[in-house]
Amino acid sequence: MKSADESPWWDRDRHAGRRPLLLARNRIQAAIRDWLGTQGFIEADPLALAVSPGNEAHLHAFATHRIGNDGLAQPMYLHTSPEFAMKKLLAAGEERIFAFSHVWRNRERGALHSPEFTMLEWYRAGEDYRVLFDDCAQYLRHAAEVAGAELLRFRGAECDPYAAPEVMSVAEAFREHAGIDLLSTCDGTETDTRALRAQAERQGIRTAPDDGWSDILSRALVERVEPHLGHGRPLILDRYPAAEAALARRAGDDPREAERFELYACGVELANGFGELTDPVEQRRRFELEMEEKARIYGECYPLDEDFLAALAFMPAASGCALGFDRLVMLATGAPRIDEVIWTPLID
Repeated sequence: MKSADESPWWDRDRHAGRRPLLLARNRIQAAIRDWLGTQGFIEADPLALAVSPGNEAHLHAFATHRIGNDGLAQPMYLHTSPEFAMKKLLAAGEERIFAFSHVWRNRERGALHSPEFTMLEWYRAGEDYRVLFDDCAQYLRHAAEVAGAELLRFRGAECDPYAAPEVMSVAEAFREHAGIDLLSTCDGTETDTRALRAQAERQGIRTAPDDGWSDILSRALVERVEPHLGHGRPLILDRYPAAEAALARRAGDDPREAERFELYACGVELANGFGELTDPVEQRRRFELEMEEKARIYGECYPLDEDFLAALAFMPAASGCALGFDRLVMLATGAPRIDEVIWTPLID
């Protein structure tokens, strides 16, 4: 006889065990949706099919084809984020928007990863990106309140969702937890792989001969920095290096840094936010570099969304953030795996 954990999710006994978590998920989603409504946000419902799934080197999409009335097939993708569509809505004149979107990412599976999951994404036109810090704190509090949780929990780690988040720069976190002076290895978008490799290896961080600067940064972040973040109280990891800006604009006071942050609780990354870049020329340059790197590593790349790049020229200054909603529910309910808080999880 199979144990409850080995049974399929639709087994009555297993579903009965998961059902309280799923109902808590519904309450958390309703509470966040209600709060956003009180703040003047409008809910959008972007479509999942896209001509480009996103242009980050290490994001992997699900590909498909749209067959027209003429019988010809056009490559399409399930989006990895509703970001391009949401920013087009900002260009169209919307000012405060949010969406609970299903998104798809290939090559991602584990306790914290599902190939299909729910992302809460929201944007504020004309507002500083640091306002998003407060939004994130509100979500943590609402999730804990409606789940009846005093603390967020994951694998023995605990975090007080009612405490104001600590704010620490990426450079500070690397100095404290990895012993690395990160900003000394970059100047704007120019990076010094040799210098970062030397510092990482002195700290016992493994590197490969073909690792680039970003690869080494990512390994140090995962192995040495992230495990320390968001214990006791939430943490905002702020001001990523400009070379890791993605779709964020550079910081006005230091060209080596960008207006990008991540939210952590219990050592788990929950959200990724930007002071949004609105320069289509710079964004195209970044996308092309990312796709060159993707082709180098994985032997494939994705097309650019030319409509998105055109819309950037009309997009107002804005801030935006994407939060892994399933992970938030996990931490608020104490669930051990993301599958436990997804109504119909993927069967491997």
